[in-house]
Amino acid sequence: MAKSMRERAGELSLEAGARVLQGLEVVIKRGSLVDTTPFLSPAEFPWVADMEAGWKDIRAELDEVLAYQADLPNFQDISADQATITDDDRWKTFFLYGFGFRSDANCERCPATARLIEAVPGMKTAFFSILAPGKRIPAHRGPWKGVLRYHLALMVPEPAENCGIRVDDQTAHWEEGKSLVFDDSYEHEAWNETDGTRVVLFMDVVRPLRFPASAVNSAVIKAVAISPFVTDAKKAHQAWEERFEAGRRGNGG
Repeated sequence: MAKSMRERAGELSLEAGARVLQGLEVVIKRGSLVDTTPFLSPAEFPWVADMEAGWKDIRAELDEVLAYQADLPNFQDISADQATITDDDRWKTFFLYGFGFRSDANCERCPATARLIEAVPGMKTAFFSILAPGKRIPAHRGPWKGVLRYHLALMVPEPAENCGIRVDDQTAHWEEGKSLVFDDSYEHEAWNETDGTRVVLFMDVVRPLRFPASAVNSAVIKAVAISPFVTDAKKAHQAWEERFEAGRRGNGG
């Protein structure tokens, strides 16, 4: 199907924005107060210890969420640009935060999780990332080096070695209750080649930076928060919340 003028204009705008961001990444790399390697040591981030100490509380709340797994939104249904890397119903999400937007209803359903993520310095995005059996997320890169990606493994099916993530030329595997921190501006891909479901608590956090890189990063993140990328996702999530609540009331839940 031919793309509309609006769709093509949007794609060109995104491409231009990506080029600008990538040009600014040299400033971020020079100003980083932590490693700029594909994977970073979780020990560089003091808040990781609290996340891992509370992982069983988060897992208990996840178990309740998964009772409604079929009703959870696909990632691309919330964030339309994810359609370039996933187009089926095997990557489900349960959003708590998204660049300034708080899902009050979901945070109320997961109060222990909400308390823990809200204590993380620079937390911008947080959600449960749910990969169905056999799901592979193809190689891609994130748009901006000024945030770091965090995974807290909550549900890792066996055999664990068949479930993993590659960032640049390095590969890691999740371990329940343990953390991975990585720079998603490197090319990366993930896979679940098992018969079970893999779930991580997925967060984006602001990269620790010295001035003036910190000021550049703050300006970019504020711009992202008011961009169609985020505002459209907020609207899509609010629409899902309304449908989900209506469905639960209709079923007596």
